[in-house]
Amino acid sequence: MDIAEVARRAGVPASTLRYYEKRGLISSLGPEGVRRQFAPSVLDQLALIALGQAAGLSLDEVHAMLSPKGQPTIDRQLLAAKADEIDLTIRHLRAMSRGLRHAAACPAPSHAQCPTFQGLLKAAASGALDRQRQGRALKPAGRKT
Repeated sequence: MDIAEVARRAGVPASTLRYYEKRGLISSLGPEGVRRQFAPSVLDQLALIALGQAAGLSLDEVHAMLSPKGQPTIDRQLLAAKADEIDLTIRHLRAMSRGLRHAAACPAPSHAQCPTFQGLLKAAASGALDRQRQGRALKPAGRKT
């Protein structure tokens, strides 16, 4: 398949394909300087890249899980850690949703007088600080995405 067909079928611009090729995530067939041609399996590789990025993996992390032939070499420990991170985010988002729903329906004359809302504020502030601390711990300085 030529680059235009891959771009159309994968729903990404040709420039993204060229960038992924430069990063070693995918490879084209044939000599340089000729219109890029790809094996049909490149669509599966692009799907894996998209899935990894949707899960919050960096391109470097995705690249580490692709063999030179584009087959996945799964880092189960990394995926388990990413799943834990997503679960934590979900818990925080659920708590935030409950807080917003309570604030929208709270019968107190002022939210400052509502003990439930005050507790939710403290929990949200604590969670935000925890996420900031966790984010710094998970992202070493100079990490590329």
